[in-house]
Amino acid sequence: MAGNMIRVTSRDGFELDAWHVKPAGPRKGGVIVIQEIFGLSDHIREMAERFGAAGYEAVAPSMYDRAEPGFIVQPRDLAAGMARGVALATGNGPDNALNDMGGVFDMLKAAGKVCITGYCYGGTMSWLAAARLDGLSAASCYYGGNIAQMLGLRPQCPTICHFGAKDAHIPLVGAVDRIEAAHPDVPVYIYDAGHGFARKDSTDHDAASDRLAFERTLELFGRAG
Repeated sequence: MAGNMIRVTSRDGFELDAWHVKPAGPRKGGVIVIQEIFGLSDHIREMAERFGAAGYEAVAPSMYDRAEPGFIVQPRDLAAGMARGVALATGNGPDNALNDMGGVFDMLKAAGKVCITGYCYGGTMSWLAAARLDGLSAASCYYGGNIAQMLGLRPQCPTICHFGAKDAHIPLVGAVDRIEAAHPDVPVYIYDAGHGFARKDSTDHDAASDRLAFERTLELFGRAG
């Protein structure tokens, strides 16, 4: 991988690790890449690399560093790390997450526009950031399971959502449809896939859905001001 680990200062002064990837060619902007519940796994680093290859400076913060620095569960070990990942995500809370995402935003904003994306836990956090982190240019939220519990939050930047029609964790009826009804201005894309379809090297990965969602994300980020 072409990236490297750096230190980022959160808005509350806490220092955390982050995976940093420089853009290939002319810089198109910055992208904050928010992890699943599994930390800075190879999947998240690879997604940051993909944004770097597309011309974006990408930074993926290690969101659990306050509680368990270095926590990582690789795609092949998801079952073993699930319970701990859920506990860390729940314990981190929205304020810590916003401070850490804000710290990355502050690092990137001096060089131009900043967008955000994230997966599962990160999809929900991207929705939170779109609503409460001033200055973001766009947000692309992948299968955020708790977005349906945050319908009162209204994104302040162009935002899209991605969900799998076969996702056993996020039902189309009772969750995704509520998001569509509450936010008709937010495009919600449904893929013929399950949860975690963008996660390579796992049984959830669906190459066609992953490719299309990434293309839509790049299109959104490309036209964002």
